[in-house]
Amino acid sequence: MSKNIDPTAVFKLSYGLFVLTAKDGDKDNGCIINTCTQLTSEPLTVSVCVNKSNLTHDMIVKTGVFNVSVLTQETPFETFTFFGFQSGRDTDKFAFDAAYGRSENGLYYLKYFSNAFLSAKVINTVDCGTHTLFIAEITESAVLSDEPSVTYEYYHKNIKPKPAAKKKGYVCRICGYIHEEETLPDDFICPICGHGASDFEAL
Repeated sequence: MSKNIDPTAVFKLSYGLFVLTAKDGDKDNGCIINTCTQLTSEPLTVSVCVNKSNLTHDMIVKTGVFNVSVLTQETPFETFTFFGFQSGRDTDKFAFDAAYGRSENGLYYLKYFSNAFLSAKVINTVDCGTHTLFIAEITESAVLSDEPSVTYEYYHKNIKPKPAAKKKGYVCRICGYIHEEETLPDDFICPICGHGASDFEAL
């Protein structure tokens, strides 16, 4: 096993959300995925499943290499919105490169909000319809922190902002006044514009 591979970094892949990064020429790209699985230990291999509509997918197909950064529970919501669960065609993901490191394969990985990273070289692919399963051998890996990995459940419960509670009541179509009650009396008069209940509608 290469001296640049820390096998304990792979333990961080047991569960979680990951930033997948790839590069095509001068263009770097990244997106968040939720599948990265160790397959074998000798050689040390992993698999990732990536949507074909994703630019990161296209770069991996072309270059055959990728990096995976394991996100921690300290990861702010802005990181998730920045990378996105689908990277689309945005190729300017790494303008603020102080937050990133480069591995020996030339790809970025997250230095912050990540407890481990690994670099991998694709050795096989499996067409899964809308996705491609990339099977790859790890060429470099390191543990970056002891922070616990973030799970999809933790992300939804503690990181993703909760939607604002929908107000109950009625709104005046004339002036926008909101009557925050379960019912609206038939003889109700808007205290702002003086219009009656017929000019209100339920929120």
